[in-house]
Amino acid sequence: MATVINMPRLSDTMEEGTVATWLKKVGDKIEEGDILAEIETDKATMEFESFHEGTLLYIGIQEGETTKVDELLAVIGEEGEDISALIDGGASDKKEEPSEDKASDEEDASVSDKEEDSKEEPNKEDDSESDKQETSGELPEGVTVVTMPRLSDTMEEGTVATWLKKEGDTVEEGDILAEIETDKATMEFESFQSGTLLYIGLQEGETAKVDSLLAIIGPEGTDAKAIVKNYKSEGSDKKEETPKKKETADTDKKEASKAPVKEEKKEAPVATSTSSSDSGRVFVSPLAKAMAEEKGINLAEVKGSGGNGRVIKRDIENFSPSASSPASAGKFVPSGQEDFDEKPNSQMRKVIAKRLAESKFTAPHYYLNVEFDMANAIAFREQFNSIPDTKISYNDMIVKACALALKLHPQVNSQWFADKMRLNNHVHIGVAVAVEDGLVVPVVKFANEQSLPQIGAAVRDFAGRSRTKKLTPQEMEGSTFTVSNLGMFGIESFTSIINQPNSAILSVGAILEKPVVKNGQVVAGHTMKLSLACDHRTVDGATGAQFLQTLKGFIENPVTMLV
Repeated sequence: MATVINMPRLSDTMEEGTVATWLKKVGDKIEEGDILAEIETDKATMEFESFHEGTLLYIGIQEGETTKVDELLAVIGEEGEDISALIDGGASDKKEEPSEDKASDEEDASVSDKEEDSKEEPNKEDDSESDKQETSGELPEGVTVVTMPRLSDTMEEGTVATWLKKEGDTVEEGDILAEIETDKATMEFESFQSGTLLYIGLQEGETAKVDSLLAIIGPEGTDAKAIVKNYKSEGSDKKEETPKKKETADTDKKEASKAPVKEEKKEAPVATSTSSSDSGRVFVSPLAKAMAEEKGINLAEVKGSGGNGRVIKRDIENFSPSASSPASAGKFVPSGQEDFDEKPNSQMRKVIAKRLAESKFTAPHYYLNVEFDMANAIAFREQFNSIPDTKISYNDMIVKACALALKLHPQVNSQWFADKMRLNNHVHIGVAVAVEDGLVVPVVKFANEQSLPQIGAAVRDFAGRSRTKKLTPQEMEGSTFTVSNLGMFGIESFTSIINQPNSAILSVGAILEKPVVKNGQVVAGHTMKLSLACDHRTVDGATGAQFLQTLKGFIENPVTMLV
């Protein structure tokens, strides 16, 4: 009988896996214990062996594809066995049920619709005529509805800071209507239409969503109240669009001048940019500024004919540079272009993002920072490494010191769970190791019982196999405390995110040579900064401080670790 092989859960945090390589193909004979495939988990790429014998009849996930845990991976059975029911049965059942329900629902709906149509038939013509009258809302000739523009890519609503025109004022093309406060800045808002400001929809200080009614401009004497009454904001169907390119802005404005525009949101005014010169502020419309840049015209030399002396399109078109005017600076033309590469997130990167986000936003972190004198530690390491075939690192010394200190402070060696707190009597130190795809944390188990050379050998072995993805899940589980060391990169100090369900993580910086005070004298010394991140649910500030005091004793007097 055929056996369904599902995507296995190869680690405690694994939620989905990727088939890195199939070592068997459809039709191959499978013996118990044979390696079927290599599966990439959130922590490592691992060999997946078969617990069944038979023929590989079906492969459900191809190399490079990803699926959730317990999803169909392969089928093993007797050669020639019919497995179509195993492959298609579950999916077809799920699809057929909703389709049948949907069909019956549609039948009921169609019957009820027909009954309602027969009842409402006499009134259908009257309703349609009234609907047309209500929804048509055509604007009178020459009238433009000005809506709240989207002045930044993240803007969702705007606030009118100041109106520079009032109802009844004559508005010329390029005049500043108002100052609009967005989510990023307060920007001037100019008009692309000429006429009379018939209606102001938002008073100073009021806020409205993008595309909401802001004002109405048109011929003097036009009844704006009727337009406001019939106006309906249709959201995404009629979005106000600012000119996207300098080349298209001129075309849009020419089309606007030919005939009244019914979809005014397409020609909504845009925020103006301003520049300052030695003689004072220069007001200029975006279109005029673009034309000036193309023609190499210095805007300080152009006399504006718009409101408040604003430079608009016709001023640039009619500008004649004087013979005595200095040559303008050449326009900057970038030689490069914006570019990027996209890289799919690996399983490891997805899990790192998920777990660290959960830790940061669920565990109330706080940080304790200390600086240790490393003079004795440096001398101790030199003497220890003078022993033949012996080599230890400062990180090995820190791991050993942490293990001994944790035995004396079990509250820091604890783990938080929803219904209890676990105080661990054993000490398993996780050592953070950087790899190409992210970060792994192999665990030195019973670190307090191991010697310095044993800890050093274990950490070097873990680091080497981490970079080749040869660690097993068991070697990365069960930590009760974590050490993260960036001192080898010259990082003076930093803070880390707790590796849950641990209660603390120690961040280790570089050893620096600096002036220190000893016996009242300033002398050259070596110090190292450390930062302890604690989960306040399990470790109080005083408890964390006492742990660091004990740790300081071991680090500054490392010979005590051998007693």
